[in-house]
Amino acid sequence: MSDRIRHLTLSHVVLPLETPVSDAKVLTGRQKPLTETVLLFVEVLTEQGHEGMGFSYSKRAGGRAQFAHLAEVADVAVGQDPSDIDRIYQSLLWAGASVGRSGVATQAIAALDVALWDLKARRAGLPLAKLIGAHRDSCPVYNTSGGFLQASVEEIEEKATASLASGIGGIKIKVGQPDWKTDLNRVASLREHLGETPFMVDANQQWDRARARRMCRELEAFDLVWIEEPLDAWDAVGHADLSRTFDTPIATGEMLTSVNEHMALLDAGYRGIVQPDAPRIGGITPFLRFATLAAHAGLALAPHYAMEIHLHLAATYPTEPWVEHFEWLNPLFNERIEIRDGRIWVPDRPGLGFTLSDQMRALTKESAEFGTR
Repeated sequence: MSDRIRHLTLSHVVLPLETPVSDAKVLTGRQKPLTETVLLFVEVLTEQGHEGMGFSYSKRAGGRAQFAHLAEVADVAVGQDPSDIDRIYQSLLWAGASVGRSGVATQAIAALDVALWDLKARRAGLPLAKLIGAHRDSCPVYNTSGGFLQASVEEIEEKATASLASGIGGIKIKVGQPDWKTDLNRVASLREHLGETPFMVDANQQWDRARARRMCRELEAFDLVWIEEPLDAWDAVGHADLSRTFDTPIATGEMLTSVNEHMALLDAGYRGIVQPDAPRIGGITPFLRFATLAAHAGLALAPHYAMEIHLHLAATYPTEPWVEHFEWLNPLFNERIEIRDGRIWVPDRPGLGFTLSDQMRALTKESAEFGTR
C-alpha cells in the first residue's frame, strides 16, 4: 500500500566544539581553526504515521546555505511516495538545478535523502545495513579527533592510548605542515608509541605533486594503512599516479560532492582507497551508486566522518572498510554506538538507529516546516 510524505521539518543546528582544532589548511593560512560543526537535520512524517530522520553537515562555511537551499525546494517532496527515494532525489535536484548539481545543492538534498532511507528501514523494522544488504555486522574503526595539528606529540600519544583502551582499532593523525621535517618527526614518534597498531596520516590536500611524491616516499618506512589527501581533492590524475607508484595506499574522496567528481578518480586509473561521504556526495542514494562502481573497480572503501550513517553503508560494501570515529556528534543523539575489540558495531535498532536529543533541539538556531501535521 502506497504512502505519502505528509510533513517535513528542517532544523539548522550549530554544535560548538569543546576545543578548536587545526589541520594543515590552517597552518598554511587557507582556513581558520575549526570551532563548530553546522548541521542540517530533516525529519519526515508520512500519512501512515511513519517517521525518518537524516542529516548533512558543514565545517566552517556553508551550513546556513544548505538550510536555505533545502527550504527552497523541500515542498517538492511533500505528497510523494517516500519509497520512491531516487525519484524524489531527482525531483529535488532538478528543482534547484540552476545553482548546479553538486556542492551545497547536493549536500542540502542529502539530509532529506538520508531521512527517507532511515524511514524505509524503520518501516521494515530493520537496521539500514540489513535493509540494503549487509556483508558484516561490524567494521574496523579508527579515531581521528585526537590527531589534529594544534596538539603536541605528547597530547596525541595520550589521546591515542585512551582511544585504544576504549576499543578503537586504529589511529589517524594530521600532517601537511609547511615544515615537512616536523611532519616526519611526529609520524616517527607516533609510530614508535603505537607499535604495530594500524596507523594513518592525512595531509588535507596541502602538498603539490612534487612534495607529495617526496613525502610518500619518506612515509613508506612507517607501514601506514594509508596516506590521505596528499594532493588537491580535484587532482584525480595526481592521486591516480601516486596510487600506482607507492606501496602505501593513497586515500582520497571526502571533499568530492557528486558521483561525477568521484568518477574522475576511476577514469584516471586510481588504485587507492575511496572515501565518499554520504552527506557530501548528496546522500545515501548517490553514495550507493558510486560504491557499486568502486566495488566493480576493485577499490577499497573508507567513508569519511558521520559514522552514524557510514557504519551502515560500510557494512554493505563487499570488502571490509575502515570506519572513521569522531565523538563530536554524540550530544545530538540519545543513543551511543558500540565500539569494542577494534571494531564499530551496527546497531540492531531499526533505521539508522538514532533519535534526536534534547540538546540537539536546544542547539537549533532556525527551523522550517512543510506540509501538514
